[in-house]
Amino acid sequence: CWRQRSKVSSLVFISTKPQRQVPTVSAALQGSNQDPPSQQVEKMAVELPTGSELRKEQPQCEISGKEAISALSRAKSRGCRQQIAQVYCKHKERALMPEKVPRYCPMEGKANVNVQWDENPGDASHPTPVRIAFVLVVHGRASRQFQRLFKAIYHTSHYYYIHVDQRSSYLHREVLSLATQYPNVRVTPWRMSTIWGGASLLNMYLQSMEDLLKMADWSWDFFINLSAADYPIRTNDQLVAFLSKYRNMNFIKSHGRDNTRFIRKQGLDRLFFECDTHMWRLGDRKIPEGIAVDGGSDWFLVSRPFVDYVVNSQDELVSSMKRFYAYTLLPAESFFHTVLENSAHCQTMVDNNLRLTNWNRKLGCKCQYKHIVDWCGCSPNDFKPSDLPRFQQASRPTFFARKFEASVSQEIINQLDSYLFGAYPSGTPSLQAYWENIYEQQTDGLASLSDSAASHYSAFARMGLTRAAGSLQGNPSDSSCRYTALGHPGSVHLYFLSDQFQGYLVRHAATNHASTQPESLETWVTPRDHFTLAKPPHPNNRLQHIQVGTDWDPKERIFRNWGGLVGPEDEPVAVQRWSRSQSNLTATIVWIDPTNVIAATYDILVDTSTEVTHYRPPLTLPLRPGVWTLRVLHHWNPLGQTSFVVAPVELHRQQPLQQEDALRLHGGPARNSYMEQSFHGLNPVLRLPVSLGAVEEAEANAGLTGAPLRRWLHGLLEGHWSAADVCSMGPSACPVMQRCRLTAWSSASPDPKSELKPPREDGRIR
Repeated sequence: CWRQRSKVSSLVFISTKPQRQVPTVSAALQGSNQDPPSQQVEKMAVELPTGSELRKEQPQCEISGKEAISALSRAKSRGCRQQIAQVYCKHKERALMPEKVPRYCPMEGKANVNVQWDENPGDASHPTPVRIAFVLVVHGRASRQFQRLFKAIYHTSHYYYIHVDQRSSYLHREVLSLATQYPNVRVTPWRMSTIWGGASLLNMYLQSMEDLLKMADWSWDFFINLSAADYPIRTNDQLVAFLSKYRNMNFIKSHGRDNTRFIRKQGLDRLFFECDTHMWRLGDRKIPEGIAVDGGSDWFLVSRPFVDYVVNSQDELVSSMKRFYAYTLLPAESFFHTVLENSAHCQTMVDNNLRLTNWNRKLGCKCQYKHIVDWCGCSPNDFKPSDLPRFQQASRPTFFARKFEASVSQEIINQLDSYLFGAYPSGTPSLQAYWENIYEQQTDGLASLSDSAASHYSAFARMGLTRAAGSLQGNPSDSSCRYTALGHPGSVHLYFLSDQFQGYLVRHAATNHASTQPESLETWVTPRDHFTLAKPPHPNNRLQHIQVGTDWDPKERIFRNWGGLVGPEDEPVAVQRWSRSQSNLTATIVWIDPTNVIAATYDILVDTSTEVTHYRPPLTLPLRPGVWTLRVLHHWNPLGQTSFVVAPVELHRQQPLQQEDALRLHGGPARNSYMEQSFHGLNPVLRLPVSLGAVEEAEANAGLTGAPLRRWLHGLLEGHWSAADVCSMGPSACPVMQRCRLTAWSSASPDPKSELKPPREDGRIR
């Protein structure tokens, strides 16, 4: 709850942004002729309208539904708009999907198969052990976490088929390297850009199933899907023993709620279509008659006979369901359930997907994924060390858990790993360290970075060179530790220790002044916290911390933009952390720019149980570069404050900044007005004098380019970041430069817990 302030009185802030005009249908269909190239795969499992079907540019019917018109107005590519129009018209003609579907299950209702987990199966029977096909569906950049998962589930008796999202080029490179080391690991020769809730995810699973069935040299009994955010909570041997006992069953989790409510909440009665990596809502539809539609979790473990039926059966149930789910939100959460429960395999269903999922609906259902789906979604939270007893006390058969994220908590993964396989030997390096790549020039290219990120990383690299010249070599006349930067950084990693963010590791090339030879260096920069509580301390001050940054994750309550790298075109969020209390309070948040202009102020209600509050004020961009201040007050008495840097950019569209762009990007908003209201009247209340010197300095800095701009950027960052160390990836002319592989912090230092080795005699790696 917040109220916008104007002077000292309170107002309710109402957005005055102009509403986007909805174009006509014909105009929306025409659009731009410069469409992005289509993303192709070798074969699509569920056929979508393409090719000659899309030649007509005008819709074949009158498009009157508001959802379809909205989708047409927002779709970016011409091809996507054409497909949306065609799907809508086909649906209007009742030619898109089945209206009635046969049910082949001989029983009424759901099967209620009771399976038990025996911790000590004994030697009563020795069935032939089942072999499992693990389908690993991965995206992102957490390659080391993925390698730990792979180590934990690997055995020479099983098979591993890996799909890497088409947009994850760095991870794809790492996975391809992994696959060359093991004969029972393959990477899909095709890649899709799957999205949450999209039909593409179901296509990917069906294509993977088809591929696995065609692999004559892979003899497997069960199909299981895992992501890089999964981790086993029991061993492979225990899983094999369990599945060998129930080798004909299919393990899939149903929602367990009122079916009508589930259909409505899941959006199964709405028509959706995926294109431009977005799920567009196009209107309402009816559920086909004759079958019971069900759904739940999209993580499952199913038998080979059922996989063969889903992929190869030509019966009306399977073919109709593939048509129906091609236009369904979250199809992977319902397709397999519905086919299984209505087919002749229905009596093999076990209502348990053998997973433990960390649902926290209060935090995980903040209407996520709205930017890629016309629907609100929920997501599980990450497990933390306090959750370990939940794995040990699971009563039902459970073999995997999710979600885990090493950048949030690697300690829980360490605990599970030790619980399953025993602790690593004493003295093993890097057990508490975690590295995650966020940029790789070879796979991503400079164009993948925002101008702000690229400018920060280059400045961090130069800070390392300054440290090398000043701290590593004491003799000022000795140039053996002096360098000149070469080009842009080659890679950037996040570095964590004991689940705490330690800073950025920037790998870069530089020319050594003494040898005149290029060297490959890595610089470690650490952030400085500028939060201070008001003095003298007040016993009733509930404020614990303030942070400002971008890419706030309300589910995990962290900034995904680690360290708060803010540029002039970013939209920062202010986050306050509070202790609990017996009474509510109303806090006033004040944003102050480098020239003492009050950019925004608003009130936030902090009730007795509130621990975190956050808000992103709708500031007019660009923000003025420099050191900003954020104050938190109660009844105009200070509780605490922090400062943060809005860093100028040295690049614009990957090119050196020119003065025209510099004046536009670094001059602040027009008339120094960040919002429609002026808060100038609050300056005396907050004791903020207007400094003409600061204004003149800001105006002079706004036109800087080249070396003066880099010096300004460096000066701003060094007040909030420090170069903790620098090392050399290879030989160095600097006699005191440490090799990166010999440090404890470098991304090149040893990391045995994530390193892959050949299998032992027992078939395992871990």
